[in-house]
Amino acid sequence: MIFNRIHHTAIIVSDFEKSKDFYVNKLGFEVIGEVDRPERKSKILYLDANNAMIELFSFSKPPKRLAWPEACGLRHLAFEVDNIEETIEKLNKLGIETEPLRSDIRTGKKMTFFKDPDDLPLEICEK
Repeated sequence: MIFNRIHHTAIIVSDFEKSKDFYVNKLGFEVIGEVDRPERKSKILYLDANNAMIELFSFSKPPKRLAWPEACGLRHLAFEVDNIEETIEKLNKLGIETEPLRSDIRTGKKMTFFKDPDDLPLEICEK
């Protein structure tokens, strides 16, 4: 392979402050930095995702993400957790709904999905 690792994933959000609150205050990602780009009517929030970075981008009136039918492009982000039941409980207590627990068809390990404020599917899978 010619690459070392995934460096970052960029997500365009419809409401910068709402998404910042979700990813930082609810999911617990640490802010690395924030940049205001007034000339582009845009902001970027850099988040530490342990072995990678997540960039949240805001733009003026971005088009809504397709939910169905699914379109080509990034489908979801997946995060590994030590105990999926504990993680589901924490998310639910924060008002974040999760789908029913199921097994990954490849590994047989427990996994489920939840959504961010723009309905981007986020997966959690057990280590």
